[in-house]
Amino acid sequence: MSILNNLHNKAHKNQKRLGRGLASGHGRTAGRGTKGQRARTGSKRRVWFEGGQTPLIHRTPKRGFNNPGKIEPIEPIKPNELNEPNK
Repeated sequence: MSILNNLHNKAHKNQKRLGRGLASGHGRTAGRGTKGQRARTGSKRRVWFEGGQTPLIHRTPKRGFNNPGKIEPIEPIKPNELNEPNK
């Protein structure tokens, strides 16, 4: 007796039908809450946006100096150093 034909498909979950009347439980505001930026249509906020607060990258002080013209010398590798383990 095969049990494969008696299995239920639990991998597929029905999608919420939002905004389809008060009796559905997801009507009127459709799960978005009342008012506010997230409740508006087409609302997309940048990931780094902090709601008008000064962003973290601007709050932290600048440190050091980065010279774009500086080129660090590259030391050549000798062939016999390739076979030796790192020390």
